[in-house]
Amino acid sequence: VLDLVSQMPREDFVPEEYRNLAYSDIHIPLGYGQTMLKPIQEARFLQALEIQPSDKVLEIGTGSGYMTALLAKLADRVISVEIVPELAQLAKAKLEAHGISNVIVETGDAANGWEQNAPYDVIVVTGSMPLMAESLKNQLNTNGRLCITIGQEPVMTVYLFTRIGENQWSEEALFETVIPSLQNVQQPDAFVF
Repeated sequence: VLDLVSQMPREDFVPEEYRNLAYSDIHIPLGYGQTMLKPIQEARFLQALEIQPSDKVLEIGTGSGYMTALLAKLADRVISVEIVPELAQLAKAKLEAHGISNVIVETGDAANGWEQNAPYDVIVVTGSMPLMAESLKNQLNTNGRLCITIGQEPVMTVYLFTRIGENQWSEEALFETVIPSLQNVQQPDAFVF
């Protein structure tokens, strides 16, 4: 994974004014209220998912297209869904500029998954969710893996779910982090005294 990250120039995917911060340990703003994951978060997601060359991947939150490019180098094909049309267009252009052709970038809201191309071998969610969207787990193949960040600031945990049967999943808490939320995700009921 580290070799892959070093081969894909992250600076080509960040907004021009942040080029010199491309590898910094920060969430780089992309505009439209969106940010990039930190480089360490991207690497840890990729390590956890153990993507195989035959895998079909769903990425929820295309953002800059950088994580999409990394996924595309590892997998057979990637379906990436971005809610902000302008970011989807920018990401498409950057992926094309790097000769990456095994990606379909869709514009839409995939907070509950993307049924059109299900099931998937891998689902990676690049924004956090306060609650688990159970529909995501149901869009995995058997042995499919889902990497998702669940919680609210200041406490969020990255989980790896693996589908081990028709209605069975294993769940592993990987690490704690803070990642900006996806748009349009289900919010928990507010606690009222």
